[in-house]
Amino acid sequence: MSLADHFRELRRRVMVSALTVVATAIAAAFSYERIYNFLAAPFDAYKVANPTKNISLNFDQATAALSNLLTMSIFVGVLASSPVWLYQAWAFIVPGLTRKEKRISLLFIGSTVPLFLGGAWLGYVILPQSLSILYGLSPDGTSNIQQTSMYFSFVMRFVLVFGLGFLFPVFLIALNVVGVLSAQKLIKGWRVAIVAVLVFAAAATPTSDPYTLFVFAAPLIVLYFAACGLAFLLDRRKAKARPDWLDVADDEASKI
Repeated sequence: MSLADHFRELRRRVMVSALTVVATAIAAAFSYERIYNFLAAPFDAYKVANPTKNISLNFDQATAALSNLLTMSIFVGVLASSPVWLYQAWAFIVPGLTRKEKRISLLFIGSTVPLFLGGAWLGYVILPQSLSILYGLSPDGTSNIQQTSMYFSFVMRFVLVFGLGFLFPVFLIALNVVGVLSAQKLIKGWRVAIVAVLVFAAAATPTSDPYTLFVFAAPLIVLYFAACGLAFLLDRRKAKARPDWLDVADDEASKI
């Protein structure tokens, strides 16, 4: 395939991905009210459970509702169409891969989507408790009047951070597959990894409360050790497939 053919193929893949995102975003726009109610449910639940707290969501200008609709539609469009554009990216690079690399890359994509969605789901599940902690800091008798765009930006960032955080083991396994990180190095560095996870969780989460930090960091630590176990199995498999003559010194004769 010539360079021009590669560019044409890339353009086609990008167009398919972009059109899928746009189509999904348009579909999400028609379901805007349902999506709005779904994302606002944690806020509404806190408001009902704490009637003494004067909190509300407000549109601060005439175009705020339209801006909020577009932002939420694009966000949902990108998330919902992720299997399509991930597949398009994989299909573009797969012709240059060996049969083994194709199988491995497909497994990576197959694990990326459920891990991301699982992390995003966890973020949404713990969102009510995180909001309760944050709103609970407002003294009684005060008003917490939020811009709707700021609230939904917070929610979407909160969910997105959890989803991306759950891709941490995929990144580690990718480094193991290409030979950058061995299972031995991963296991030996578990203390540093736990500290790094805690720092990342504290910096990445929009809230600063210990509850959110723990709930986000605990699954990441479990996923780290799961990645260590999988890396150990992959290393053992690679060791069995490694020819014995590669371990023979240059000044020694190998067995025939």
